[in-house]
Amino acid sequence: MSEKLTKIVLIDDHKLFREGVKRILDFEASFEVVAEGDDGNVASKLVRKHRPDVVLMDINMPKLNGVQATSDLVRKFPNTNVIILSIHDDENYVTHALKTGAQGYLLKEMDSDALIEAIKVVREGGSYLHPKITHNLVQEYRRLAQENVATVGVGESTVEYYKPLHLLTRRECEVLQLLADGKSNRGVAERLYISEKTVKNHVSNILQKMNVNDRTQAVVSAIRKGWVEVNT
Repeated sequence: MSEKLTKIVLIDDHKLFREGVKRILDFEASFEVVAEGDDGNVASKLVRKHRPDVVLMDINMPKLNGVQATSDLVRKFPNTNVIILSIHDDENYVTHALKTGAQGYLLKEMDSDALIEAIKVVREGGSYLHPKITHNLVQEYRRLAQENVATVGVGESTVEYYKPLHLLTRRECEVLQLLADGKSNRGVAERLYISEKTVKNHVSNILQKMNVNDRTQAVVSAIRKGWVEVNT
């Protein structure tokens, strides 16, 4: 049985970048770029006309930026799945974008695998952050945790990490740790010498066992519970 067609609208004011992204997506038989636009102002019109499954939205555009356009889209079309494309890895940009309703945030330095993976995850109702963004958020959680320790006056202390072997297999623990390290599916596969398909199966099992919706939630939950070690 063929994979269900995913209709995509691409909004970016740089024509050359749009052409590059479209060329990547054309290699996926289950993807179809049904419309393109060069400003956030046209996003609503294109979504109304084409009813896409996913909108790829540039964050920086001259008239109406991607965050404002996303907010407008989500208000008018609540089921719209938006992935922000950005050059900014600052937490404030990410947080603002997600608060407006975006379900994904990718840096423009992404590779083609990350783009394809993000679209598939978001298409199925999940959320996807560029691995570098996940790593930055992990570092921020770690910094806040250290500040909290200092605030209560504990002084010199060490954080103990333990593997949740009551819940996950040893291999799943390894995959979870690598997700916390900011690795993509390909990065995990290369590190563990397994296929990307096997990695996807492990990630799916981890999400199900941890009762979370996506890998970012899994990593954040694992950090809070001390299941992964976060290195600076």
